[in-house]
Parts: sequence; C-alpha cells; structure tokens
Amino acid sequence: MDAKVSVSPTSLIDQIVVPGDVVLDLSNMTNQTIKLGSGLRQDNDVICAMRAGKLSYSKPNTYWVESSHKRYVPRPEDLVLGIVVDHKAENYWVDIKGPQLGLLPNLAFEGATPRNYPKLEVGTLLFLRVVKTTIGRNPELSSIDECGKAAEFGTLKDGFMFETSTGLSRM
Repeated sequence: MDAKVSVSPTSLIDQIVVPGDVVLDLSNMTNQTIKLGSGLRQDNDVICAMRAGKLSYSKPNTYWVESSHKRYVPRPEDLVLGIVVDHKAENYWVDIKGPQLGLLPNLAFEGATPRNYPKLEVGTLLFLRVVKTTIGRNPELSSIDECGKAAEFGTLKDGFMFETSTGLSRM
C-alpha cells in the first residue's frame, strides 16, 4: 500500500505497538511516498498498527510491524535455506518451511541456459533469495543476486541446518 506523506522517523521506531496505535499522523505532512508493510494500514489521515509487535523502519520510507509468527511467511528479498523436494521440466520445488513450497526456475542460477543448468538432486540444501511472493501462489526463488551474480547463493556443501523461531531468524 502506498500513501503520499512526509516521513520523518518517529519516536515509535523500534518500540512495541499494539493494534489501534497511531504510528503516523498524515494531516500536517507534505507529499512524499511511503510504503506500508505488514501489520500497518491507513485510516483516513493516520497510519495505525493492525497487530502487536515492534515497529520497524527501512530506507527509503518503508514501515512495517515485526511480530513473532508461528510459521514463516516469505517476503521479497528474504534470504532462506531450502531443501530440493522435486524437479519438474523447468523448475525445482524447494521446501523453505513456509506455507507453500518455493519455486526455483532452472534458469535462476548464474550462467544457466536452457541446455546448461545445475542438476540438483532431491535433498540438496540451497541458500536462496525470495524474489516474488503473491497471495495464493508459490513464492519465486533465485540463486543469484540483483546483478545476476551467484555471490554467496547456491548449493551448500558443509555445515548444519537447524530450525529456529521466526523472530530469531529475522534478527
């Protein structure tokens, strides 16, 4: 949701908010675009919290409420670990411990072509980036950064993977 307001970091940033708390008053602000993330909504001239949690801010002008969920809900630009569970003609299906399996296209690897892409086995552990999420559809994943480089993404060979709470993971 985008709203036209002038934004200056408020005293509520990194503070606990509860549903109904007024986060920003838009009545006396000049025009600038802000983005409202999860847990916030605009009611006429005010931005209110819709759930309890910590109010967070990110440049440029993005606000959301961090809260502890019982399960992971993917968001764009999240960095995730995933396990390959299936391979179809053009995609890998990856378990990222979310409500749905992630979709990793064969061409979402550095240097991949329709004839030359990594052949991953079921059970392979990957470090990936969430590219796009849409309600009712599987999140789209990628093994490259915004510049098309593999960077640190891809297959993980050594180490351990263990489950943690969503709050600890976000920290």
